[in-house]
Amino acid sequence: MSEARIVVLGVGNPLMGDDGTGLALLDALGRRAGLPPGTALVDGGTWGMNLLPVVESASHLVLLDAVRTGAPPGTVVVLGRRELPRYLGLKLSPHQIDLKEVLALAELRGTLPARAVAIGIEPERVDWGIGLRPAEAARLDEAVDAALRVLEGWGGQPAGAGAGRDA
Repeated sequence: MSEARIVVLGVGNPLMGDDGTGLALLDALGRRAGLPPGTALVDGGTWGMNLLPVVESASHLVLLDAVRTGAPPGTVVVLGRRELPRYLGLKLSPHQIDLKEVLALAELRGTLPARAVAIGIEPERVDWGIGLRPAEAARLDEAVDAALRVLEGWGGQPAGAGAGRDA
């Protein structure tokens, strides 16, 4: 596993209520022991296309985000690489770029990691406000456990709290 570059990328906007789920998950994961050595925890916030080099640098990618699937709010969602939403759409401004476009471009360039998964929680509401709704906040530990299982399944040997966080 020494060749692998494992990136855990949390995305979202904490000023938009449940859209901050990915960053809350990243924070909770960072406080846990058991990450494979060298795992990079990256706060991707709302970086848009600036996330492309982060995605392309990974051999293994875990995306943490609020994930809409139509399930009840608070449902923990795990999407495999083939299920990741990625497409290019008409944009009125460069401020409308989101993770779907980043993933689509990485795929077009042949640089989307072969091992990629999205883990998140179905949001109740994404609108102005700080903090997650109770249904989402109550499932953070379950979603973090899912992320740790994915990392372990990729053959990562747990380390203490020595994993690094990239900003």
